Amino acid sequence: MPTANSSSVSSPSPATVYLVGAGPGDPGLLTVRAVECLGRADLVLYDYLVNPASLDHASATAELVCLGHHSSGRMLSQDEIVALMLQGAQEGKTVVRLKGGDPSVFGRGADEIEPLRAAGIPFEIVPAVTAGLAVAAYCEIPITHHDDASAVALIAGQERHCKAESHLDFGVLAHFPGTLIFYMGVRKADVWSRALMENGKAADTPVAIVRWCTWARQQMIRCTLETVVDVIAEKKIRPPALFVVGKVADRAPDVSWFAARPLFGTRVLVAGSPGTSEKLRDRFASLGADAVTQGAIRITDPPDWAPVDEALENLDRYHWVVFSSKNGVDYFMRRLLRLGGDARRLGGVKLAAVGSKTAERLGVYHLRADVVPERFDADALAAILTGDAAGQRFLLAGASRGRQLLADELRAAGAEVDPIVVYGNVDVEEADPNVAAELASDEIDWVTVTSSATAQSLVRLYGDALKNARLASISPLTSAALRDLGYEPSAEASPHTAAAMVDAILQAAQAGD
Repeated sequence: MPTANSSSVSSPSPATVYLVGAGPGDPGLLTVRAVECLGRADLVLYDYLVNPASLDHASATAELVCLGHHSSGRMLSQDEIVALMLQGAQEGKTVVRLKGGDPSVFGRGADEIEPLRAAGIPFEIVPAVTAGLAVAAYCEIPITHHDDASAVALIAGQERHCKAESHLDFGVLAHFPGTLIFYMGVRKADVWSRALMENGKAADTPVAIVRWCTWARQQMIRCTLETVVDVIAEKKIRPPALFVVGKVADRAPDVSWFAARPLFGTRVLVAGSPGTSEKLRDRFASLGADAVTQGAIRITDPPDWAPVDEALENLDRYHWVVFSSKNGVDYFMRRLLRLGGDARRLGGVKLAAVGSKTAERLGVYHLRADVVPERFDADALAAILTGDAAGQRFLLAGASRGRQLLADELRAAGAEVDPIVVYGNVDVEEADPNVAAELASDEIDWVTVTSSATAQSLVRLYGDALKNARLASISPLTSAALRDLGYEPSAEASPHTAAAMVDAILQAAQAGD
Protein backbone atom coordinates (compact mmCIF):
# COMPACT_ATOMS: atom_id res chain seq x y z
CA MET A 1 0.00 0.00 0.00
CA PRO A 2 1.67 3.28 -1.04
CA THR A 3 2.16 5.89 1.63
CA ALA A 4 2.14 9.69 1.42
CA ASN A 5 5.89 9.55 0.96
CA SER A 6 5.81 7.25 -2.05
CA SER A 7 7.93 8.61 -4.89
CA SER A 8 6.29 9.54 -8.15
CA VAL A 9 6.76 7.51 -11.32
CA SER A 10 9.98 8.53 -13.04
CA SER A 11 8.43 8.73 -16.52
CA PRO A 12 4.88 10.07 -16.14
CA SER A 13 2.26 9.50 -18.78
CA PRO A 14 1.56 12.57 -20.92
CA ALA A 15 -0.96 14.87 -19.28
CA THR A 16 -3.85 16.55 -21.04
CA VAL A 17 -3.40 19.80 -22.94
CA TYR A 18 -6.41 22.12 -22.90
CA LEU A 19 -6.70 24.58 -25.79
CA VAL A 20 -8.82 27.18 -24.01
CA GLY A 21 -10.42 30.25 -25.49
CA ALA A 22 -10.16 33.30 -23.23
CA GLY A 23 -12.72 35.27 -25.23
CA PRO A 24 -12.26 38.80 -26.55
CA GLY A 25 -11.07 40.39 -23.30
CA ASP A 26 -13.79 40.78 -20.69
CA PRO A 27 -12.92 38.10 -18.10
CA GLY A 28 -16.63 37.78 -17.32
CA LEU A 29 -17.03 36.05 -20.68
CA LEU A 30 -14.84 33.09 -19.68
CA THR A 31 -16.81 29.86 -19.79
CA VAL A 32 -17.29 27.70 -16.70
CA ARG A 33 -15.20 25.01 -18.40
CA ALA A 34 -12.37 27.49 -19.04
CA VAL A 35 -12.31 28.38 -15.33
CA GLU A 36 -12.23 24.69 -14.39
CA CYS A 37 -9.28 24.01 -16.71
CA LEU A 38 -7.32 26.99 -15.40
CA GLY A 39 -7.88 25.86 -11.83
CA ARG A 40 -6.32 22.45 -12.46
CA ALA A 41 -3.43 23.60 -14.69
CA ASP A 42 0.22 23.15 -13.75
CA LEU A 43 1.37 25.24 -16.73
CA VAL A 44 -0.52 28.08 -18.44
CA LEU A 45 0.81 29.35 -21.79
CA TYR A 46 -1.09 32.54 -22.58
CA ASP A 47 -1.27 35.11 -25.38
CA TYR A 48 -0.45 38.74 -24.59
CA LEU A 49 -3.99 39.74 -25.61
CA VAL A 50 -5.48 37.66 -22.79
CA ASN A 51 -6.83 39.88 -20.01
CA PRO A 52 -4.56 39.38 -16.95
CA ALA A 53 -7.66 39.12 -14.76
CA SER A 54 -8.42 35.79 -16.45
CA LEU A 55 -5.25 34.36 -14.92
CA ASP A 56 -6.70 34.80 -11.43
CA HIS A 57 -8.52 31.50 -11.97
CA ALA A 58 -5.20 29.65 -12.21
CA SER A 59 -3.79 27.89 -9.18
CA ALA A 60 -1.25 29.77 -7.08
CA THR A 61 1.17 26.94 -7.84
CA ALA A 62 0.72 27.07 -11.62
CA GLU A 63 3.54 28.32 -13.83
CA LEU A 64 2.31 31.23 -15.96
CA VAL A 65 4.18 31.88 -19.21
CA CYS A 66 3.38 34.83 -21.49
CA LEU A 67 4.17 33.99 -25.10
CA GLY A 68 5.44 37.47 -25.92
CA HIS A 69 4.24 40.98 -26.59
CA HIS A 70 4.27 42.81 -29.89
CA SER A 71 5.69 45.95 -28.23
CA SER A 72 8.74 44.06 -26.96
CA GLY A 73 9.66 42.88 -30.43
CA ARG A 74 9.84 39.30 -29.17
CA MET A 75 6.96 36.87 -29.62
CA LEU A 76 7.43 33.13 -29.52
CA SER A 77 7.08 31.39 -32.86
CA GLN A 78 4.42 28.75 -33.42
CA ASP A 79 7.11 26.05 -33.31
CA GLU A 80 8.36 27.35 -29.93
CA ILE A 81 4.82 27.39 -28.52
CA VAL A 82 4.19 23.82 -29.65
CA ALA A 83 7.51 22.72 -28.13
CA LEU A 84 6.52 24.20 -24.76
CA MET A 85 3.15 22.43 -24.86
CA LEU A 86 4.69 19.09 -25.77
CA GLN A 87 7.42 19.37 -23.16
CA GLY A 88 5.00 20.28 -20.38
CA ALA A 89 2.57 17.47 -21.21
CA GLN A 90 5.35 14.89 -21.56
CA GLU A 91 6.61 15.88 -18.11
CA GLY A 92 3.18 15.00 -16.71
CA LYS A 93 2.00 18.59 -16.32
CA THR A 94 -1.57 19.60 -17.04
CA VAL A 95 -1.18 22.34 -19.65
CA VAL A 96 -3.61 25.12 -20.54
CA ARG A 97 -2.90 26.92 -23.78
CA LEU A 98 -4.92 30.08 -23.16
CA LYS A 99 -5.72 31.81 -26.44
CA GLY A 100 -7.32 35.17 -27.07
CA GLY A 101 -10.78 34.77 -28.60
CA ASP A 102 -11.82 31.30 -29.73
CA PRO A 103 -9.11 28.71 -30.51
CA SER A 104 -10.83 27.67 -33.74
CA VAL A 105 -11.62 31.14 -35.14
CA PHE A 106 -8.41 32.60 -36.57
CA GLY A 107 -6.66 31.18 -33.49
CA ARG A 108 -4.36 28.72 -35.27
CA GLY A 109 -5.84 25.95 -33.18
CA ALA A 110 -5.24 23.39 -35.94
CA ASP A 111 -1.51 24.22 -35.94
CA GLU A 112 -1.37 23.13 -32.29
CA ILE A 113 -3.77 20.19 -32.43
CA GLU A 114 -1.89 18.34 -35.19
CA PRO A 115 1.44 17.99 -33.30
CA LEU A 116 -0.42 17.03 -30.10
CA ARG A 117 -2.25 14.26 -31.94
CA ALA A 118 0.96 13.13 -33.65
CA ALA A 119 2.70 12.89 -30.26
CA GLY A 120 -0.16 10.91 -28.74
CA ILE A 121 -0.93 13.59 -26.17
CA PRO A 122 -4.58 13.86 -25.07
CA PHE A 123 -6.17 17.24 -25.61
CA GLU A 124 -9.46 19.09 -25.28
CA ILE A 125 -10.69 22.20 -27.08
CA VAL A 126 -12.64 24.69 -24.96
CA PRO A 127 -14.49 27.21 -27.18
CA ALA A 128 -15.14 30.84 -26.34
CA VAL A 129 -16.93 33.96 -27.51
CA THR A 130 -15.13 35.30 -30.57
CA ALA A 131 -14.68 39.06 -30.91
CA GLY A 132 -16.67 39.21 -34.17
CA LEU A 133 -19.77 38.10 -32.28
CA ALA A 134 -19.03 40.00 -29.07
CA VAL A 135 -19.04 43.26 -31.03
CA ALA A 136 -22.78 42.79 -31.55
CA ALA A 137 -23.46 42.97 -27.81
CA TYR A 138 -20.80 45.37 -26.59
CA CYS A 139 -21.22 47.95 -29.39
CA GLU A 140 -24.90 47.16 -30.04
CA ILE A 141 -24.23 46.50 -33.72
CA PRO A 142 -26.94 44.05 -34.84
CA ILE A 143 -24.70 41.96 -37.10
CA THR A 144 -27.86 40.18 -38.27
CA HIS A 145 -30.99 42.24 -38.90
CA HIS A 146 -34.30 41.38 -40.53
CA ASP A 147 -34.01 44.33 -42.95
CA ASP A 148 -30.27 44.53 -43.56
CA ALA A 149 -28.46 41.23 -43.01
CA SER A 150 -29.50 37.59 -42.85
CA ALA A 151 -25.95 36.25 -42.86
CA VAL A 152 -22.55 37.02 -41.35
CA ALA A 153 -19.09 36.31 -42.77
CA LEU A 154 -15.97 36.22 -40.57
CA ILE A 155 -12.98 37.09 -42.74
CA ALA A 156 -9.21 37.17 -42.24
CA GLY A 157 -8.15 40.70 -43.13
CA GLN A 158 -4.53 39.56 -43.31
CA GLU A 159 -3.67 36.11 -44.60
CA ARG A 160 -0.44 34.24 -43.89
CA HIS A 161 2.49 35.40 -46.00
CA CYS A 162 3.45 31.85 -46.95
CA LYS A 163 0.21 31.24 -48.89
CA ALA A 164 0.78 30.77 -52.62
CA GLU A 165 -2.57 32.41 -53.33
CA SER A 166 -5.40 34.04 -51.42
CA HIS A 167 -8.35 31.94 -50.28
CA LEU A 168 -10.61 35.00 -50.43
CA ASP A 169 -12.94 35.57 -53.38
CA PHE A 170 -13.67 39.28 -53.26
CA GLY A 171 -16.12 38.95 -56.12
CA VAL A 172 -18.29 36.78 -53.89
CA LEU A 173 -17.66 38.87 -50.75
CA ALA A 174 -18.59 42.12 -52.51
CA HIS A 175 -22.06 40.71 -53.19
CA PHE A 176 -22.44 38.77 -49.95
CA PRO A 177 -26.03 39.29 -48.68
CA GLY A 178 -25.15 40.29 -45.14
CA THR A 179 -22.47 41.59 -42.79
CA LEU A 180 -18.74 41.27 -43.36
CA ILE A 181 -16.49 41.21 -40.28
CA PHE A 182 -12.75 41.52 -40.92
CA TYR A 183 -10.29 40.30 -38.29
CA MET A 184 -6.66 41.46 -38.27
CA GLY A 185 -7.54 43.96 -40.96
CA VAL A 186 -5.60 47.10 -39.98
CA ARG A 187 -2.40 46.63 -41.94
CA LYS A 188 -4.12 45.34 -45.09
CA ALA A 189 -7.15 47.64 -45.05
CA ASP A 190 -6.09 49.22 -48.32
CA VAL A 191 -6.05 45.79 -49.96
CA TRP A 192 -9.40 44.42 -48.81
CA SER A 193 -11.33 47.71 -49.03
CA ARG A 194 -10.09 48.38 -52.57
CA ALA A 195 -10.79 44.79 -53.65
CA LEU A 196 -14.37 45.02 -52.38
CA MET A 197 -15.01 48.29 -54.22
CA GLU A 198 -13.38 47.02 -57.43
CA ASN A 199 -15.75 44.07 -57.32
CA GLY A 200 -18.86 46.19 -56.95
CA LYS A 201 -19.26 46.96 -53.24
CA ALA A 202 -20.58 50.51 -52.84
CA ALA A 203 -17.95 53.02 -51.70
CA ASP A 204 -20.38 54.55 -49.19
CA THR A 205 -21.01 51.21 -47.43
CA PRO A 206 -20.97 51.90 -43.67
CA VAL A 207 -18.00 50.58 -41.68
CA ALA A 208 -17.52 50.43 -37.90
CA ILE A 209 -13.97 50.07 -36.64
CA VAL A 210 -13.92 48.55 -33.16
CA ARG A 211 -10.72 48.48 -31.11
CA TRP A 212 -10.24 46.44 -27.91
CA CYS A 213 -13.71 44.92 -28.11
CA THR A 214 -15.17 44.18 -24.61
CA TRP A 215 -12.28 45.91 -22.81
CA ALA A 216 -12.78 49.12 -20.82
CA ARG A 217 -10.67 50.83 -23.51
CA GLN A 218 -13.11 49.75 -26.24
CA GLN A 219 -13.43 52.32 -29.03
CA MET A 220 -15.81 52.47 -32.00
CA ILE A 221 -15.16 54.72 -34.99
CA ARG A 222 -17.59 55.15 -37.88
CA CYS A 223 -16.50 55.57 -41.49
CA THR A 224 -17.22 54.14 -44.95
CA LEU A 225 -15.52 51.63 -47.18
CA GLU A 226 -14.06 54.49 -49.21
CA THR A 227 -12.68 56.37 -46.19
CA VAL A 228 -11.53 53.51 -43.96
CA VAL A 229 -7.85 53.74 -44.97
CA ASP A 230 -7.73 57.50 -44.36
CA VAL A 231 -9.45 57.12 -40.96
CA ILE A 232 -6.93 54.48 -39.89
CA ALA A 233 -4.09 56.87 -40.71
CA GLU A 234 -5.78 59.93 -39.20
CA LYS A 235 -6.74 58.19 -35.93
CA LYS A 236 -3.47 56.21 -35.81
CA ILE A 237 -5.42 53.00 -35.31
CA ARG A 238 -3.38 49.99 -34.28
CA PRO A 239 -4.34 46.36 -33.65
CA PRO A 240 -6.34 44.79 -32.15
CA ALA A 241 -9.26 46.01 -34.23
CA LEU A 242 -12.28 44.59 -36.02
CA PHE A 243 -14.04 46.03 -39.07
CA VAL A 244 -17.80 45.58 -39.38
CA VAL A 245 -18.80 46.26 -42.99
CA GLY A 246 -22.44 46.63 -43.96
CA LYS A 247 -25.65 48.56 -43.36
CA VAL A 248 -25.91 47.24 -39.80
CA ALA A 249 -22.90 49.38 -38.79
CA ASP A 250 -25.14 52.45 -39.02
CA ARG A 251 -27.61 50.95 -36.54
CA ALA A 252 -25.20 51.12 -33.61
CA PRO A 253 -25.92 53.91 -31.09
CA ASP A 254 -23.28 56.54 -30.48
CA VAL A 255 -22.89 55.23 -26.92
CA SER A 256 -23.62 51.58 -26.20
CA TRP A 257 -24.74 50.25 -22.81
CA PHE A 258 -21.15 49.11 -22.27
CA ALA A 259 -19.63 52.51 -22.99
CA ALA A 260 -22.32 54.33 -20.96
CA ARG A 261 -21.06 53.01 -17.61
CA PRO A 262 -19.81 55.81 -15.35
CA LEU A 263 -16.09 54.88 -15.26
CA PHE A 264 -15.84 53.62 -18.84
CA GLY A 265 -12.41 54.38 -20.27
CA THR A 266 -10.84 54.97 -16.85
CA ARG A 267 -7.70 52.96 -16.12
CA VAL A 268 -7.00 52.21 -12.46
CA LEU A 269 -3.95 50.65 -10.84
CA VAL A 270 -5.17 48.57 -7.89
CA ALA A 271 -2.46 47.86 -5.35
CA GLY A 272 -2.50 45.92 -2.10
CA SER A 273 -3.26 42.45 -0.78
CA PRO A 274 -4.66 39.86 -3.22
CA GLY A 275 -8.05 39.72 -1.47
CA THR A 276 -8.56 43.49 -1.42
CA SER A 277 -7.24 43.89 -4.96
CA GLU A 278 -9.69 41.29 -6.28
CA LYS A 279 -12.68 43.00 -4.65
CA LEU A 280 -11.61 46.41 -5.90
CA ARG A 281 -11.02 45.20 -9.43
CA ASP A 282 -14.44 43.52 -9.59
CA ARG A 283 -16.12 46.72 -8.39
CA PHE A 284 -14.22 48.91 -10.86
CA ALA A 285 -15.01 46.51 -13.69
CA SER A 286 -18.74 46.71 -12.92
CA LEU A 287 -18.51 50.49 -13.30
CA GLY A 288 -16.69 50.25 -16.63
CA ALA A 289 -13.12 50.90 -15.50
CA ASP A 290 -10.13 48.89 -16.64
CA ALA A 291 -8.27 47.80 -13.49
CA VAL A 292 -4.72 46.49 -13.49
CA THR A 293 -3.16 45.10 -10.33
CA GLN A 294 0.15 45.45 -8.54
CA GLY A 295 0.43 42.95 -5.73
CA ALA A 296 2.18 44.03 -2.57
CA ILE A 297 3.13 40.43 -1.82
CA ARG A 298 4.36 37.44 -3.81
CA ILE A 299 3.24 33.87 -3.11
CA THR A 300 6.03 31.28 -2.73
CA ASP A 301 6.69 27.78 -1.46
CA PRO A 302 6.88 27.56 2.35
CA PRO A 303 10.35 27.92 3.89
CA ASP A 304 10.24 24.25 4.96
CA TRP A 305 8.05 21.45 3.59
CA ALA A 306 8.91 19.00 6.41
CA PRO A 307 6.07 20.04 8.82
CA VAL A 308 3.60 19.93 5.93
CA ASP A 309 4.76 16.49 4.82
CA GLU A 310 4.51 15.17 8.38
CA ALA A 311 0.96 16.48 8.73
CA LEU A 312 -0.05 14.99 5.37
CA GLU A 313 1.30 11.61 6.41
CA ASN A 314 -0.79 11.72 9.59
CA LEU A 315 -4.08 13.21 8.41
CA ASP A 316 -6.00 10.47 10.23
CA ARG A 317 -5.04 12.15 13.54
CA TYR A 318 -7.19 15.21 12.80
CA HIS A 319 -10.88 15.93 13.09
CA TRP A 320 -10.67 19.17 11.07
CA VAL A 321 -8.50 20.73 8.36
CA VAL A 322 -8.99 24.49 8.14
CA PHE A 323 -8.00 26.57 5.09
CA SER A 324 -7.46 30.33 5.44
CA SER A 325 -7.19 31.14 1.70
CA LYS A 326 -7.50 29.67 -1.77
CA ASN A 327 -3.70 29.77 -2.02
CA GLY A 328 -3.57 27.53 1.04
CA VAL A 329 -5.89 25.06 -0.68
CA ASP A 330 -3.70 24.96 -3.79
CA TYR A 331 -0.41 24.48 -1.99
CA PHE A 332 -1.85 21.91 0.42
CA MET A 333 -3.53 19.82 -2.28
CA ARG A 334 -0.69 20.04 -4.78
CA ARG A 335 1.73 18.83 -2.11
CA LEU A 336 -0.61 15.98 -1.18
CA LEU A 337 -0.85 14.91 -4.82
CA ARG A 338 2.87 15.27 -5.38
CA LEU A 339 3.57 12.93 -2.48
CA GLY A 340 1.37 10.24 -3.99
CA GLY A 341 -1.85 10.92 -2.11
CA ASP A 342 -5.24 12.03 -3.34
CA ALA A 343 -8.56 13.36 -2.04
CA ARG A 344 -9.34 10.04 -0.32
CA ARG A 345 -6.78 10.93 2.35
CA LEU A 346 -9.21 13.61 3.53
CA GLY A 347 -12.14 11.22 3.79
CA GLY A 348 -11.98 11.04 7.59
CA VAL A 349 -11.76 14.76 8.36
CA LYS A 350 -14.07 17.74 8.12
CA LEU A 351 -13.06 20.78 6.09
CA ALA A 352 -13.51 24.45 6.96
CA ALA A 353 -12.92 27.40 4.65
CA VAL A 354 -12.57 31.01 5.74
CA GLY A 355 -14.73 32.30 2.87
CA SER A 356 -16.60 31.48 -0.32
CA LYS A 357 -13.57 31.89 -2.61
CA THR A 358 -11.61 29.40 -0.51
CA ALA A 359 -14.57 27.01 -0.59
CA GLU A 360 -14.78 27.37 -4.38
CA ARG A 361 -11.10 26.47 -4.68
CA LEU A 362 -11.74 23.28 -2.69
CA GLY A 363 -14.33 22.47 -5.33
CA VAL A 364 -11.62 22.40 -7.99
CA TYR A 365 -10.26 19.33 -6.17
CA HIS A 366 -13.78 17.86 -5.87
CA LEU A 367 -13.95 18.67 -2.16
CA ARG A 368 -16.76 20.43 -0.32
CA ALA A 369 -16.28 22.54 2.80
CA ASP A 370 -18.32 21.50 5.82
CA VAL A 371 -18.15 25.01 7.28
CA VAL A 372 -18.02 28.38 5.46
CA PRO A 373 -18.84 31.53 7.48
CA GLU A 374 -21.11 34.12 5.92
CA ARG A 375 -18.59 36.83 6.75
CA PHE A 376 -15.14 36.41 5.20
CA ASP A 377 -12.72 36.58 8.14
CA ALA A 378 -11.04 34.44 10.80
CA ASP A 379 -13.20 35.89 13.60
CA ALA A 380 -16.40 34.63 11.96
CA LEU A 381 -14.88 31.19 11.36
CA ALA A 382 -13.65 31.01 14.97
CA ALA A 383 -17.14 31.83 16.25
CA ILE A 384 -18.51 28.79 14.40
CA LEU A 385 -15.75 26.29 15.18
CA THR A 386 -15.14 27.03 18.87
CA GLY A 387 -18.59 25.87 19.97
CA ASP A 388 -17.70 22.15 19.62
CA ALA A 389 -13.92 22.44 19.61
CA ALA A 390 -13.18 20.84 22.98
CA GLY A 391 -11.28 17.58 22.53
CA GLN A 392 -11.06 18.05 18.76
CA ARG A 393 -7.78 18.24 16.84
CA PHE A 394 -7.41 20.91 14.15
CA LEU A 395 -4.86 21.26 11.34
CA LEU A 396 -4.65 24.90 10.19
CA ALA A 397 -3.18 25.28 6.69
CA GLY A 398 -2.10 28.89 6.18
CA ALA A 399 0.51 31.42 5.14
CA SER A 400 3.89 32.31 6.61
CA ARG A 401 2.55 35.62 7.89
CA GLY A 402 -0.98 34.59 8.82
CA ARG A 403 -2.86 35.79 11.90
CA GLN A 404 -2.86 33.63 15.04
CA LEU A 405 -6.39 34.58 16.15
CA LEU A 406 -8.10 31.37 15.02
CA ALA A 407 -5.45 29.14 16.63
CA ASP A 408 -5.67 31.08 19.89
CA GLU A 409 -9.48 30.94 19.98
CA LEU A 410 -9.55 27.20 19.30
CA ARG A 411 -6.96 26.46 21.97
CA ALA A 412 -8.91 28.58 24.46
CA ALA A 413 -11.96 26.44 23.64
CA GLY A 414 -10.08 23.24 24.54
CA ALA A 415 -8.94 22.09 21.09
CA GLU A 416 -5.56 20.75 20.02
CA VAL A 417 -4.22 22.90 17.19
CA ASP A 418 -1.39 22.28 14.72
CA PRO A 419 -0.74 25.27 12.43
CA ILE A 420 1.34 24.52 9.34
CA VAL A 421 2.76 26.95 6.80
CA VAL A 422 1.77 25.63 3.37
CA TYR A 423 2.86 28.73 1.45
CA GLY A 424 4.94 31.83 1.99
CA ASN A 425 4.14 35.45 1.20
CA VAL A 426 6.99 37.88 0.74
CA ASP A 427 7.10 41.54 -0.17
CA VAL A 428 7.27 42.28 -3.90
CA GLU A 429 10.65 43.81 -4.68
CA GLU A 430 10.33 44.45 -8.42
CA ALA A 431 7.91 46.65 -10.33
CA ASP A 432 5.71 45.14 -13.00
CA PRO A 433 7.38 46.39 -16.23
CA ASN A 434 4.06 46.76 -18.04
CA VAL A 435 2.59 48.85 -15.21
CA ALA A 436 5.75 50.96 -15.05
CA ALA A 437 5.51 51.66 -18.78
CA GLU A 438 1.84 52.64 -18.50
CA LEU A 439 2.51 54.99 -15.59
CA ALA A 440 5.41 56.60 -17.44
CA SER A 441 3.24 57.20 -20.52
CA ASP A 442 0.24 58.63 -18.59
CA GLU A 443 -1.98 55.67 -19.44
CA ILE A 444 -3.12 55.11 -15.84
CA ASP A 445 -5.67 57.58 -14.45
CA TRP A 446 -5.94 56.51 -10.80
CA VAL A 447 -3.94 54.49 -8.28
CA THR A 448 -5.67 53.06 -5.19
CA VAL A 449 -3.64 53.10 -1.97
CA THR A 450 -5.12 50.83 0.68
CA SER A 451 -2.62 51.19 3.53
CA SER A 452 0.51 53.01 4.66
CA ALA A 453 2.52 49.90 3.78
CA THR A 454 1.04 49.92 0.27
CA ALA A 455 1.96 53.61 -0.08
CA GLN A 456 5.57 52.86 0.81
CA SER A 457 5.65 49.87 -1.54
CA LEU A 458 4.26 51.86 -4.48
CA VAL A 459 6.72 54.71 -4.01
CA ARG A 460 9.59 52.25 -3.72
CA LEU A 461 8.51 50.44 -6.90
CA TYR A 462 7.45 53.34 -9.13
CA GLY A 463 8.76 56.57 -7.65
CA ASP A 464 7.94 59.81 -9.46
CA ALA A 465 5.97 57.98 -12.16
CA LEU A 466 3.12 57.87 -9.62
CA LYS A 467 2.76 61.63 -10.07
CA ASN A 468 1.42 60.98 -13.58
CA ALA A 469 -1.72 59.47 -12.03
CA ARG A 470 -4.16 60.55 -9.33
CA LEU A 471 -3.96 58.79 -5.98
CA ALA A 472 -6.98 57.59 -4.01
CA SER A 473 -6.35 56.95 -0.31
CA ILE A 474 -8.38 54.67 1.94
CA SER A 475 -7.95 56.70 5.16
CA PRO A 476 -6.43 59.81 6.76
CA LEU A 477 -3.59 57.64 8.07
CA THR A 478 -2.79 56.44 4.56
CA SER A 479 -3.09 59.99 3.22
CA ALA A 480 -0.61 61.20 5.84
CA ALA A 481 1.81 58.45 4.80
CA LEU A 482 1.53 59.56 1.18
CA ARG A 483 2.17 63.19 2.08
CA ASP A 484 5.19 62.22 4.17
CA LEU A 485 6.53 60.52 1.05
CA GLY A 486 5.86 63.60 -1.08
CA TYR A 487 2.65 62.52 -2.83
CA GLU A 488 -0.66 64.34 -2.43
CA PRO A 489 -3.82 62.17 -2.65
CA SER A 490 -6.57 63.42 -4.94
CA ALA A 491 -9.34 61.54 -3.12
CA GLU A 492 -9.87 59.96 0.29
CA ALA A 493 -12.44 57.35 1.25
CA SER A 494 -15.14 58.18 3.78
CA PRO A 495 -15.91 55.91 5.54
CA HIS A 496 -12.49 54.31 5.35
CA THR A 497 -13.35 51.22 3.31
CA ALA A 498 -12.38 49.85 -0.10
CA ALA A 499 -15.95 50.36 -1.35
CA ALA A 500 -15.90 54.00 -0.26
CA MET A 501 -12.60 54.50 -2.07
CA VAL A 502 -14.24 53.35 -5.31
CA ASP A 503 -17.12 55.74 -4.59
CA ALA A 504 -14.65 58.61 -4.11
CA ILE A 505 -13.17 57.99 -7.56
CA LEU A 506 -16.66 57.70 -9.04
CA GLN A 507 -17.71 61.02 -7.48
CA ALA A 508 -14.60 62.70 -8.85
CA ALA A 509 -15.35 61.35 -12.33
CA GLN A 510 -18.98 62.46 -12.22
CA ALA A 511 -17.93 65.92 -11.05
CA GLY A 512 -15.52 66.17 -13.96
CA ASP A 513 -12.53 66.57 -11.64
